[in-house]
Amino acid sequence: MRVGFFVGCNTAFNRPDLEKAVRYAFPALGVALDDLEGQSCCPTWGTMPSIDLAGWCAVGARNYALAEEKNLDMITVCGSCYGSLAESRHKLLSDPELKARVNAMLKSIGREFKGTSRIRHAICFLYKEIGPEKIGEAVRHKLDGITIAVQPGCHALWPSEVYEDKEEDTFHPKVLIELCEALGAKAPYYSRLLDCCGMGGMRSTDMEKSFKLVEKKLNSMKEEINPDLIVTACSSCLIQLDTAQGFLQKDRKIKYEIPVLHYMQLLALCLGAEPGQVASLGKTNMQSVVNKILEG
Repeated sequence: MRVGFFVGCNTAFNRPDLEKAVRYAFPALGVALDDLEGQSCCPTWGTMPSIDLAGWCAVGARNYALAEEKNLDMITVCGSCYGSLAESRHKLLSDPELKARVNAMLKSIGREFKGTSRIRHAICFLYKEIGPEKIGEAVRHKLDGITIAVQPGCHALWPSEVYEDKEEDTFHPKVLIELCEALGAKAPYYSRLLDCCGMGGMRSTDMEKSFKLVEKKLNSMKEEINPDLIVTACSSCLIQLDTAQGFLQKDRKIKYEIPVLHYMQLLALCLGAEPGQVASLGKTNMQSVVNKILEG
């Protein structure tokens, strides 16, 4: 099995340890990764979609063209990349006039969008194509005794009608929960599980409101399930939940710290990856939870 790895800006520039985790975990599970040389930004929300629909779709279509030329689907670990690329593809396939405009732009660089490749959310790809049972059998370290608070991420859930990979019920997501349980952990429900993390445009324009969302979400996790670890399905959520805790502690809004990992990092650790390679750049202290993982 081979797929194109759409890395995304956040992962490549802010959390290369997450990229290392992807490059470790997928081959370990029998999935070869193609680098899709020449890939660009997706581009994400709040930029081109706001001012130039055709231009936004053209950039996304160019990325798709790279995968189509190799007859590959793409995977991404970023919810924003997944949402942007999934929606631009949906618009292109449902609007022939827009597709023609976009292909006229791409013609100048010798490319064409056909719509034959798909964008896959890495977490859903694991769930559907590998399966929790096989993942559980493959790991070297189990998470017995570890409680996880999951954060699926908004762009992994909505708008579900345009997504290739989706939950059966987006208001009761189970994919990330079951994948964590496959590693031996408990991943119980908490009341703000579906809440936005406040990343993206909100953090860029109003950090106070952004961190208020994080504070409410973190308090819900802490008070209701007291997790050892937060596990996300999105690189943007990873960055937000990991970095915001220091600001909240400084402002005396919270008096605790919960380590944060993307599921791909957690999976890589359970498969035997070196922690310094795949889980080394977080702001929250990972040592205690890493020790528990390696002991499992």
